[in-house]
Amino acid sequence: MKKSIVFVAALLAAVACGNQEANKEPAAPVQTVPSVEIAVAQARDVPQDNTYATTVLAEAVNNIAPQTGGRIRKINVEVGDYVVKGQILAEMDRLQLDQLELQVQNDEIEYERLKGLYKEGGVSQSDFEAAELGYKVRRTNLANVRENTILRSPISGFVTARNFDAGDLFTMSAPLFTVQQVTPVKLLVGISESEYSLVKKGDKVSLTVDALPGKTFSGKVERLYPTIDAATHTFKAEVTVPNTDRVLRPGMYARVKVNFGTRHSVVVPDQCLVKQEGTGTRFIYVLNADNTVSYLPVTIGRHMGREYEIVEGLEDGQKVVVKGQSLLKDGIKVNVL
Repeated sequence: MKKSIVFVAALLAAVACGNQEANKEPAAPVQTVPSVEIAVAQARDVPQDNTYATTVLAEAVNNIAPQTGGRIRKINVEVGDYVVKGQILAEMDRLQLDQLELQVQNDEIEYERLKGLYKEGGVSQSDFEAAELGYKVRRTNLANVRENTILRSPISGFVTARNFDAGDLFTMSAPLFTVQQVTPVKLLVGISESEYSLVKKGDKVSLTVDALPGKTFSGKVERLYPTIDAATHTFKAEVTVPNTDRVLRPGMYARVKVNFGTRHSVVVPDQCLVKQEGTGTRFIYVLNADNTVSYLPVTIGRHMGREYEIVEGLEDGQKVVVKGQSLLKDGIKVNVL
């Protein structure tokens, strides 16, 4: 009997103790203050430039061939040779040329004889004019045949193609030579239509090529194409580079840097920018006077090494969070390290 009374008493004491624990209010969670590092936004002049990929082009490309087919008598140059304007590249069969030269020589003698007789009244004006016209026509034919028999380069440049050998019968299926002028060279740069009003003829540019690491070349905008590509929303700017040492060659991959002037903007470290998930929105946490932070969407401009230009949304002198953003939300209090 005594054992039963003791058990009941213990049970009642346990229930009472449990009720007391249940009636207690839950302890408030301990809030930790995030620690952050800050930087000060600074306004300064920011160069407005951009770099575009393109290919080096020859200033002029000439495909050299006679007007008619014939036997190739002599080849004077090879692929890779540098030739000057007027240099003889090849000679075709000379049979027709030699015949015309003899005929013109005889015509010249006859023309001079008739001119003397005409002055003395021994030949009528109509006969003299007919002879003079025939002589001029044959001289023109001779010049044309000579030009198509002795092939000269119309420009100075490199021979980039030779499609026939000496002794071949030229069939007009391809040019005999291709010569490309490389002083200067040109580049067609596709620039965004948003920058159309910023580019002007005569603007200076700089460029580098992968084939010549460590070297920078200077050029200028020679002309602007008047239309904009509807598919890419870009327009063409033709850039020329003097290339006096002829180290730039057609086909080289180049990066052209175009400078559009400067813009006075706020600049911040790139670490302070946070990209909102699922969107392209960029924002910054700004430190307030009471050590709270505010969420601030911004519009970014140029990326310069480890800094970003802020076009809209931030003012000069504002303090921005550069480290510790993962624990932040709008209005939260922080500890500045």
